[in-house]
Amino acid sequence: MLNRFSRTELLYGKTAMEKLSASRVAVFGIGGVGGYTVEALVRSGVGTIDIIDDDKICLTNVNRQIIATTKTVGKFKIDVMEERCKEINPNVVINKHQMFYTPETSDHFDFSQYDYVVDAIDTVTGKIELVMQAQKTKTPIISSMGAGNKTNPQGFMVADIYKTSVCPLARVMRTELRKRGVKKLKVVYSQEKPMTPIDDMSISCRTNCICPPGTKRKCTVRRQVPGSTAFVPSVVGLIIAGEVINDLTK
Repeated sequence: MLNRFSRTELLYGKTAMEKLSASRVAVFGIGGVGGYTVEALVRSGVGTIDIIDDDKICLTNVNRQIIATTKTVGKFKIDVMEERCKEINPNVVINKHQMFYTPETSDHFDFSQYDYVVDAIDTVTGKIELVMQAQKTKTPIISSMGAGNKTNPQGFMVADIYKTSVCPLARVMRTELRKRGVKKLKVVYSQEKPMTPIDDMSISCRTNCICPPGTKRKCTVRRQVPGSTAFVPSVVGLIIAGEVINDLTK
């Protein structure tokens, strides 16, 4: 019977689509990378998705985040993402978690419930904790490495963390995961050297923060606000979604 996933079923078959419908994926971070990942998972037929983020949409998100528009500025990302997902597939189950993932908040999540975990957050401590929790339950996980300050979408590739190079975030992750005895981690990364953002305080969130009242992590506390584009984080998010879908349907 013709349905919203018929074109996908033509490639993967009915059994694979049933697997996707029965799958539960957690996406940590619903920004430039994670937002595109969530949308692609919904459009691919994943039945249950947990979305984890504590931010509100900022005007400066409009250049790259799929849920960021003039109408959605000031709204919580998880609320806008849920609404968008339901418009795509009214039957999808969206579990919202309005929080910033850290080692201190990790006990809110039971990783054994997930068929796959996506790490699209930008703090090293949070990323490491995600990997360690996924390892405990043997839950598949894929992590996004640095996408900020880069302009070449063709440079991104899938690799094991220990086979990465150039990317500063991947270097830190390699060191920390090796200390903890982690043997492997699937990541999406680029060997493009990150650019240094223009030091112009007139367009910097650090001195012109327009985050709505109630935002827990304002740009004013950052040491550097990274530059980004519409076409780099989106590519990373879609690569991640593709890996998740292909792994779940094996």
